[in-house]
Amino acid sequence: MSKEKSPGKALALIAGPTASGKSDLAVRLALALAERGRRGVVVNADSAQVYADLAVLSARPSEAEMHGVEHRLFGAWDGAESCSAADWAAAAKREIEAIQAEDAVPILVGGTGLYIRTLLEGIAPVPAIDPQLREAVRALPVAEAYAALQTEDPVRAATLNPSDTTRIARSLEVVRSTGKPLAYWQEQREGGIADEVTLHPAVLLPPREEIYRRCDARFARMLDEGAIEEVEALLARNLDPALPVMRAIGIPEITALLHGETTREEAIARGAQATRNYAKRQYTWARHQFPGDWNRFESHNSDISAYFGILLLN
Repeated sequence: MSKEKSPGKALALIAGPTASGKSDLAVRLALALAERGRRGVVVNADSAQVYADLAVLSARPSEAEMHGVEHRLFGAWDGAESCSAADWAAAAKREIEAIQAEDAVPILVGGTGLYIRTLLEGIAPVPAIDPQLREAVRALPVAEAYAALQTEDPVRAATLNPSDTTRIARSLEVVRSTGKPLAYWQEQREGGIADEVTLHPAVLLPPREEIYRRCDARFARMLDEGAIEEVEALLARNLDPALPVMRAIGIPEITALLHGETTREEAIARGAQATRNYAKRQYTWARHQFPGDWNRFESHNSDISAYFGILLLN
């Protein structure tokens, strides 16, 4: 992933858990490039920030936080449409190619590891799933589906949380429809761009206590900055509860608040805890799933050249 190619094919990547300062670092990199006569464009790789309906709850960068730097794929999907890793990777690939064609540098930023790996490594060529089989699998209670997966694909089951409805259903439908486990298809990945770019990655991993503190402060601030109104607008659309946008962190907690089922303080506590849990999962992914030769950093406030010295010299 890191072998040298022409500067015109450069791709900067800033990954890490939520509340780690990724967006700030991406903007700083774009501004540093501008000082050297190069243009940087920030491309979103966060599965919540893709939805137009989640500006506040996803902590999408505001115009002020963008500091005049162009941002793409933020709020690009309507909540009524699910954005899969494959959907996002296809869109990101188009944006990256367009940015590079303009002799600019794409700056990929986000914490959704599956999105990033799909873009770089490609997508598993899983054959189309039989619609009737899919419907039957997705109608199963998650406990029953997980028990079936433990029998039919125990290796995959061992890697999943028993309550992860989406991934359990996907894994079970694949093995039942194709006769092969999902891992088999993932080994056949195709369409990745890793060999077409010179990758300049930085993984931000601040101390967990710092991330958790930021998560707590951020969720409380969201309620004062429009999160409640954002959830009210979503609920008014009567969208399918199974859609990703309706399962975003903060939606259940604020919905309960709106329905009078909890207090504001309880909603904040539960929302902050859900955010911390999410950050913990992202932190673990970033530590163990991204390649070992990607640079890891504890703070986004260091000298920008510490992260992207080679890129800034080109």
